[in-house]
Amino acid sequence: MRPRPPVQGRGIISGTGLVVMCLAATLVALLLPVLSYLGRSDEDGSGGVDVLNAQSVVTPYGPLSALDQEFVTTVRLAGLWELPAGVQAEEKGTTDAVRTAGRHLVAGHAFLDERARDVAAKLGLPLPNEPDEQQRTWLAELDAARGRAFDWTFANTLRVAHGRVFSLVAQVRAGTRNSLVRALADDANSTVLDHIRVLEATGLVDYDALARELATGGTPSSTRSTAPPGLTGDPGTVVPLSPPPNPDQAPSYSLPPAATSPPPS
Repeated sequence: MRPRPPVQGRGIISGTGLVVMCLAATLVALLLPVLSYLGRSDEDGSGGVDVLNAQSVVTPYGPLSALDQEFVTTVRLAGLWELPAGVQAEEKGTTDAVRTAGRHLVAGHAFLDERARDVAAKLGLPLPNEPDEQQRTWLAELDAARGRAFDWTFANTLRVAHGRVFSLVAQVRAGTRNSLVRALADDANSTVLDHIRVLEATGLVDYDALARELATGGTPSSTRSTAPPGLTGDPGTVVPLSPPPNPDQAPSYSLPPAATSPPPS
């Protein structure tokens, strides 16, 4: 009697078995990247919290992060050059709108500087007394400009600077755990937004150039550090800006009608 031939597909490697093995391999291949991503996401999240804690110090007003320290310093630096720029606009501006914008900058940064110095003193933070290199360059450009060229340079340079600071203010206000920094961010938010509006009311802001500049420039980073904030019992002498602010009330001015003047040729 002859043996029966093997039944088709019943061997160890059958057609169905091959299909199942291929499907399983495909499923594993699809799941591995997802599982790997989830693992990295959890690791990255923990690492972010660890970095935040490592870069923060305990104060009576809540933890103070490196970003908080950068923000207070940035407010001080902004006043050191934007207040003198406002004085120039009051004296050299050729339109009421530009001169009004100058008054806003003088009053607003005098007020904010008073607030920043008070916060820094309570936290033991040292503050600069001179503008940084980039800010000195901007002031020199304003010094050299005259007439309509000054108006144009003033409106656009200051609008770019305020746009960058505005982003930093929002980031700090959203995440700070320090009550003093939170209150300063509230004051900075209203003051910087007022300055943005009054600069735009000059009618001289080049929005295309502004968008390109902000897209490539990012937020201020000259003071950012990966080290913990440098608190000190004696932050040294911090020179007040002149003129002195009104300590009882934030400044407020009505905006002039928007100008429609073309840029200088």
